[in-house]
Amino acid sequence: MKALAQLILKIAGWKVVGGYPANTPKSVMIAAPHTSNWDLLYARAAFFIMGVPVRYTIKKEVMVGPLGWFLKKLGAIAIDRKRKVSGKQMTYVENMVQMLKERDELVIMITPEGTRSYAKRWKSGFYHIALEAGVPIILGYLDYKKKHAGIGPVFHPTGDYEKDLEEIQAFYRGVTAKYPEKGVR
Repeated sequence: MKALAQLILKIAGWKVVGGYPANTPKSVMIAAPHTSNWDLLYARAAFFIMGVPVRYTIKKEVMVGPLGWFLKKLGAIAIDRKRKVSGKQMTYVENMVQMLKERDELVIMITPEGTRSYAKRWKSGFYHIALEAGVPIILGYLDYKKKHAGIGPVFHPTGDYEKDLEEIQAFYRGVTAKYPEKGVR
């Protein structure tokens, strides 16, 4: 997969920048900005090249047959959105926190916009997952203007969501999405 990833990025003219921080077995990896289906291809290729065993979630109903096999090879983890614990349906955040707590190593990629369309605000799930699981947030990005796919700083949530979000989003203000008009402004 690494050789294929290198070929894809070379043909497309992309450069991989930065690397995954050493001694960080678990994290929530933000993938932003997310405005195009191409984002998964370039981000996944960059993570293969960097050797980051990044995973992303997808509803379990999609993970069947050849498509399920292919998505799993690309790092998909099936989420059972109807899973119950003690008779109560688990939220997405609770599912993700449990996954992080159960494993010794897990890097979960999340798109904070939650959509490729314009979103007025980022969804807060990525933050609450990291905070409740006690893991850092790694700032992954795709800059279409520079054609850079990379990893920025490591961020440790403090519990002050609004302050932390402002600090995280400040990093992304210099990053150009494929469709800038769809990104959070």
